[in-house]
Amino acid sequence: MTSESDREKELEQRERTLQEREVELRLREMETNIHANDAAFHQTVKHQPENSQKPWMNKVILGGKLFALGVVALVAVRIASVLAGFIIVGALGWMSYKLFLESKKTNL
Repeated sequence: MTSESDREKELEQRERTLQEREVELRLREMETNIHANDAAFHQTVKHQPENSQKPWMNKVILGGKLFALGVVALVAVRIASVLAGFIIVGALGWMSYKLFLESKKTNL
């Protein structure tokens, strides 16, 4: 009986070693496939349309936009200051009217 169990153990051992070899062989094949399929290097180039504006033209356009924004800001400040002046003069006029010119009625 011991000889049968020894034989079974030996067969199991052989099966395990065969399975390990198969796994190792598969791993090696997968590794060679991975290294064989490395991506090739491609040089990229920025797309330049044929009718693109010159770089100095872009700077001129940007400068013009900035100048226009400055002019709009100055005009807005001028309008706001004139409007604030009208409001202040109106408020002072109304207060002086209330204080000095409105008839004083005394209820006795």
